[in-house]
Parts: sequence; structure tokens; C-alpha cells
Amino acid sequence: MSAEAVAAPAAGTVAMEGATGLANPRAVVENLSFYYGSTQALKKISMPIADRLVTALIGPSGCGKSTFLRCFNRMHDLIAGTRYEGSITLNPEKIDLVGRSVDPIDVRMRIGMVFQKANPFPTSIADNVTYGLRLRGQANRSLLAEAVEKALRGAALWDEVKDRLNAPAQALSGGQMQRLCIARALATNPEMILFDEPTSALDPIATAKIEELIATLREQVTVLIVTHNMQQAARISDYTAFMYLGELIEFDTAAKIFTNPARKATEDYITGRYG
Repeated sequence: MSAEAVAAPAAGTVAMEGATGLANPRAVVENLSFYYGSTQALKKISMPIADRLVTALIGPSGCGKSTFLRCFNRMHDLIAGTRYEGSITLNPEKIDLVGRSVDPIDVRMRIGMVFQKANPFPTSIADNVTYGLRLRGQANRSLLAEAVEKALRGAALWDEVKDRLNAPAQALSGGQMQRLCIARALATNPEMILFDEPTSALDPIATAKIEELIATLREQVTVLIVTHNMQQAARISDYTAFMYLGELIEFDTAAKIFTNPARKATEDYITGRYG
């Protein structure tokens, strides 16, 4: 479908009827634009990120979901010629995550990320979990062992691997490796975890386990997830944002987005008229 047929609203007219009064958001995005060189990938996005809830980003391929997600932990800084405009304010400290004075390494310590494809390091299960802690200088074996158990329990993996913590991480199944990556992110006690299509390479059983895990993670951390699966977004998210061509078209509660969206473009997308 052409861009003209799914025209985005003018800047400042994003549908956020049910979400503008979001109390105590963990982060607030204001007029965020992002550029790869001279190419603008994100266009003045503004939305709150609810604290200790799940926010899903949906939209067709190439609409800017993953680009938006990676702004939160400054992954784009690893690419030459990129730049940000606007802000992402992390509360309650009021830190601008994309501010020039903020160290991207510090940001990544506070905001974990789980990628589309599980990427365990070629080391043991335990060493994968403690990687971030050891990077911070933690060397106490007792504290590291406690952290391993806590993180693996948090990722619903402890009972499956507790007797083989020194085994290679890459010997795990695909679903187990993805949960190990979640445990690795949890070990540093992040304030937010970003998920970039975490179940797209998994079978239905492993997908169900990851979805159950994400549903429980909202008790501990703020979750922001990119997914192409409309059913998944409806099942696990509290808030949903629909993006198209680098713009935010609509943001609201998941219940509102999936039952009575304010924008026709949103309705067309979630009902499969284009994608």
C-alpha cells in the first residue's frame, strides 16, 4: 500500500486519547527525531513509557520500530554519522538518555536489551549471566553466584540449568538461549529492558514461555518490545504504539488499540489490510 493511502497525521496530532494522562511514566519521549547521515528515520515522536508495564511497538517492516527502540540504549552511537534531536527523559532523575553529556556506556548499564536472535557469548552459562557485573568490577564469587541464581530464576531458567552452570551456553536450545540472554540483562538490575522481536526465531512452545516471562517481568522492570505479531502484542502489552514511515500514528492502551483504534491507518494495519 502506498504512503499516500496510509497518510500519517500531521506532526502534533498523534492519537493518544487514552494515554496522555499516564501517571508517573518511567520515561518521556519528546519530539524525538533520528538521522542516519542525511536520512531521517524518525520524525518528532512524542509518547510516555509506562513504569513497570509492557509497551509494544507495532507497524510494518521499515517503519522505524527497531530504530526507535535502539535510541533508548544509544545503540546507534556505534554507527558513524548518526544523530538525535529531541529527548528521552528517564524519570525520576530527569536524565536525557540521548543527551550529548550522557555516557552511552552508563545508559546501556541501566537499560538492557534482548535481540531478535539469541546471542549468548561463547562461554559458560554462568559467565554469560555475570558478564555485565564483572564488567562493572564485581569479583566477589559469592555475590556473583547469588546473582546467577537470582537472574536465572527471574528468567525462568534456573531449574533447567542449575546442575550445568559451567556448561557452554551455546549448547542450550534456542528458547533457553533467549531466556539466558534475558537473565544476562536482568543480572545488572536494569531499569528498563528492550526486546527487539524476541520470539520471531522461536517455535510456538518457546514463544509461549518467553511471553509468560515478559508478562511477569513487568513486576520488576519497565518493558518496551518490538513485535510484528499482532496477537502477541495484544496478549502481553499494556500500551501499544503504532508506527508508520518513521512517525508515531497512534499510542494508547492495548485494549483500545486492538478493539477501537482512533486512526483508520491503525485499524487497517491490525486487521491485515496492509503490512
